[in-house]
Amino acid sequence: MIIKNARFLKSESGVTKNYSGFGVPEIAIVGRSNVGKSSFINCLANNHKLAKTSSTPGRTRLVNYFMFNENFVIVDLPGYGYAKASKEEQKTWENMITSYFAETDNLVGIIMLVDIRHTPTENDKQMLEYLYTYNIPIVVCATKQDKIKKSEMSARTMDIAGTLKLAKESIILTSSETRYGKDKVIDKIYQLIENSKGGQNL
Repeated sequence: MIIKNARFLKSESGVTKNYSGFGVPEIAIVGRSNVGKSSFINCLANNHKLAKTSSTPGRTRLVNYFMFNENFVIVDLPGYGYAKASKEEQKTWENMITSYFAETDNLVGIIMLVDIRHTPTENDKQMLEYLYTYNIPIVVCATKQDKIKKSEMSARTMDIAGTLKLAKESIILTSSETRYGKDKVIDKIYQLIENSKGGQNL
């Protein structure tokens, strides 16, 4: 699949009751604050200005929707685990994430981002367990591959796989700076969409 175009649709402070979506498959992006969700989306879109990026963690405080190729939507969910956010803010973000998953009927896959430089946190493990309850295919991508040495890639991937109890081969290494792993991610998105039509398992 080739990404020909991508555009911003809208932002929501929550998900309205009886959310009907946009009539196309949706792929949700989840991850801790500062994991690089906006940069990841911009890389997929070939547009570094599509999703707003910030050097300050925790800036994504809305549910943001982006239309890709006019036939699927990327849903950028608020980052979790930002320690400096107030408990009230954290609860609001959690409610937004929960509300989206509860209301959407169009979700065909979830991409969970983790930072390759760090061992997944308790928040990451809890989020993955939470996502499993929805019985939706999940793809784990390790961001910021360009920030480590090539000699460290295997060990860092093994650490993430072991912590999250996943097969090492299932984790896609990515870099928004160099576009490393981009084609693999796009191929996986295509599989998620096609499998949702045919009812096949990944």
